[in-house]
Amino acid sequence: MKKLIAGNWKLNGSLAANEALLTELAQGLQASPAACDVVVCTPAPYLAQVHALKSAQSALAVLEVGGQDVSTQASGAYTGEISAAMLKELGCRYVIVGHSERRQYHGETDALVADKAKAALAAGITPIVCVGETLAEREAGRTEEVVKRQLAAVIHANGHCISEIVVAYEPVWAIGTGKTASPEEAQAVHAVLRAQLKAATDQSARIKLLYGGSMNAANAASLLAQSDIDGGLIGGAALKAADFLKIIAAASV
Repeated sequence: MKKLIAGNWKLNGSLAANEALLTELAQGLQASPAACDVVVCTPAPYLAQVHALKSAQSALAVLEVGGQDVSTQASGAYTGEISAAMLKELGCRYVIVGHSERRQYHGETDALVADKAKAALAAGITPIVCVGETLAEREAGRTEEVVKRQLAAVIHANGHCISEIVVAYEPVWAIGTGKTASPEEAQAVHAVLRAQLKAATDQSARIKLLYGGSMNAANAASLLAQSDIDGGLIGGAALKAADFLKIIAAASV
């Protein structure tokens, strides 16, 4: 299975900065082509720009564009929302759903995340479904319980389509903190998720499991060497071309 490296720009970027970043990525990929799948999930206002920049540079052919959130609604009086059809029209192949920041700051529930995944799948977009525990939950020994509950909601809502998703395990205590689960800790949770998916579908071998807690240029190789880690959901390092390229190289081995 090809590994997948997904960059999450979060609330960052500008027209000038985006162009500079993609130009540098193109130069790096031209010199050392990726042997993994790559996606950048950008703020919605920049999706069209990033898709145009990708289309203009052949070295970026490997790069897919993704959104950071999607509405459960197809259209209507939902000010500020972005539908899956809109994302599709802007060239998105992926969209992040259930990121811990959405769960924490916007009160997104497991059921809502499951419905967002369903909306993405219905439009032919691959949802990157995020699951993960807080520090308090980890210290209470509830990691397995929490991630299985979060993933179970998505499995229940999407039935046979579940083999079309990507799952990202992102321990909340390791996001943007500089802390990272050890490769062994990350692998243990990925193995739990793999078993849960295997029990849900006979197509589970198609489902990529990403690690998303402060993966960076220094630790990517050791994390990606684990048997059930199929890639990474990258935050801060995705905004630095040199670091992102190193992670892509680690996933291309």
